[in-house]
Amino acid sequence: MIDRIAPTQRPEGRPQGFQRWRNLLFLHWEVPVEALRPLIPEALSIDTWEGKAYVGVVPFTMRDVAPAWAPPVPGISNFHELNVRTYVHYKGQNPGVWFFSLDAAGTVAVLAARAGWDLPYHRATMDLTIEGDEVNYTSERLFPGPKPAELKVRYQIGDHLGPTEPNTLRHFLAERYILYASDGEHIRMGRVHHVPYPLQRATVLQLSQTMIQVQGLPEPQVPPTALYSEGVDVDIYGLDIIEQ
Repeated sequence: MIDRIAPTQRPEGRPQGFQRWRNLLFLHWEVPVEALRPLIPEALSIDTWEGKAYVGVVPFTMRDVAPAWAPPVPGISNFHELNVRTYVHYKGQNPGVWFFSLDAAGTVAVLAARAGWDLPYHRATMDLTIEGDEVNYTSERLFPGPKPAELKVRYQIGDHLGPTEPNTLRHFLAERYILYASDGEHIRMGRVHHVPYPLQRATVLQLSQTMIQVQGLPEPQVPPTALYSEGVDVDIYGLDIIEQ
């Protein structure tokens, strides 16, 4: 059985950076394992819940992004972000996230992440507005491709859900503290640490997206499951090579 609790514990050593993740919307759809498998490095196994695989689209906003040795920089350290992801593990251990894409509204952040983290970041034009309990989020990819890669979602924030219990689908989808990346030759694994997400219900009012299809995955035919979190403060740790 995969240990899903150990990754939630704080890693040893000092973090390399700090970020605040705010106004997160977790949208998830079931997706056939056979559709995911060609898109994931062979060294990684697809992580499933009760035999089902999922793809997630997560729009949110970043605040106070900075390395551990420097303060945030106005105009650079705050930006919106949107990731498309699925879930994987390595040899039955360390369940984590595989990112198909990460779109961000900050050019410096995109260039730095592509160079230093082997993550598929893209520059996008993005907007987030909040009026009461209603949120509008839009994103349109600028460069590099593939395109069109767009998201338009309007949703309503609902009731607090209380602590997320282990061994539930909600925990499987949201509580992820490990990420994997590849430069085409090596697989690297990184860690983050934060308190558990304070999750709330979310009701999707309007949604259009091409973020999933542009990855070569089938277009969802059913509405997504949706969760919201006002956010967490995050310590970022480095990436280590685990597979040559």
